[in-house]
Amino acid sequence: MLNWIYDDFKSHSFRFCVELLAWAISIGCAIAMAATVPNPPLLILYPIWITGCALYAWAAFTRKSFSMLANYLLLISIDTIGLMRML
Repeated sequence: MLNWIYDDFKSHSFRFCVELLAWAISIGCAIAMAATVPNPPLLILYPIWITGCALYAWAAFTRKSFSMLANYLLLISIDTIGLMRML
């Protein structure tokens, strides 16, 4: 497992760091949501979550992963609409 992670880092270290940041954003948003229900700070969390999805979308594009890219582009679209409806 560690070799696989190291190989991923060696093959494209910048992408690896972007994915690690996106993962931290995802986990951070999930913890913030869980800690603040029933009234999470969506106006704060939505832009952060959308940013994380955009980072993942870029990483998926560089990996040439169509399904992952499509997933994150759809999430960005859905969440951007949700954010705009809140404003």
